[in-house]
Amino acid sequence: MATENNRPFVVRAGTETEQTAQSEGARRLAGVSPGATPSSRIWLGKVSNAPGYRSVPHHHGEAETAGYVLKGRARIYFGRAYREFVDLEAGDFVFVPPRIPHIEANLSDDAELVWLTARTPDNVVVNLPDVDDADLPGGAR
Repeated sequence: MATENNRPFVVRAGTETEQTAQSEGARRLAGVSPGATPSSRIWLGKVSNAPGYRSVPHHHGEAETAGYVLKGRARIYFGRAYREFVDLEAGDFVFVPPRIPHIEANLSDDAELVWLTARTPDNVVVNLPDVDDADLPGGAR
């Protein structure tokens, strides 16, 4: 006998939810999440940054984070005073270990940045105090 928990659960395009943890400068849409599906150990969603914008500093607690750049060019700031960074472009994958404070920036002034992001077990977001763009290598917004 089939039940919701032993068959695929589909979240249709356009029905994703913003009812998930957020950071200023980034928009997260949950597709697969413990609150919206029968999942209990994974969060999967789309994260976007408008042209020229970045997220506030944050980390994801004990959650491991995997990202895939669907569209655009990104920079992730991390390390002491966010002085280190890695750049990514469409097609690149990234793994962010638990509890690593970071900032996600859109390097384009005219194109949206869109990520596919997965976390275990849920979309844990711990927002941290913001920093001035002038303090980031290469600026941000």
